[in-house]
Amino acid sequence: MTIIPEPDFILRIPEGDDKERLVCRNCDFVDYRNPKIVAGAVVLSGDKILLCRRAIEPRRGFWTLPAGFMELGESVEEAAAREALEEAEADIEIDRLLAVYSVPRIGQVQIMFRARLKGGYGIGPESQEVALFDWADIPWSELAFPTVVWALTHYAETRDRDVFVPFANPPGTDTLTR
Repeated sequence: MTIIPEPDFILRIPEGDDKERLVCRNCDFVDYRNPKIVAGAVVLSGDKILLCRRAIEPRRGFWTLPAGFMELGESVEEAAAREALEEAEADIEIDRLLAVYSVPRIGQVQIMFRARLKGGYGIGPESQEVALFDWADIPWSELAFPTVVWALTHYAETRDRDVFVPFANPPGTDTLTR
């Protein structure tokens, strides 16, 4: 039987790299720490937008779009559809890419789509409440994250367009406060 030593990681700059990384002292394996990908959607039912009130931290009790971390083995479209099903019991049809937001402070890349609700919706385990909102009734002061505001605003700019260039972070938003 071969005994494989437990990893013993130290911080150092691997050969050929220029950044400090966690490297195993025993085998030189580099444990790269990369941003997490979040996939979600601005989901429409007619002219109404689907929002979920978060039942989990961070920002418990605030409203958000259905979105969450990708899993290994799924596409970003599949991840967005799965998150809508998990958070809002919503079966959705992805329309097109809306935006890609970089949130380096928390190590995330958020990929947002426009989508349509194919049927009903309900309250998933990560939501306290799920509802459809007319644009005028969106609870702007109770939205969980700046990226939710960005995605809704970018959706509004494209709601009557079938073709558009996907959006990125609005100017001056390289650092987010929450």
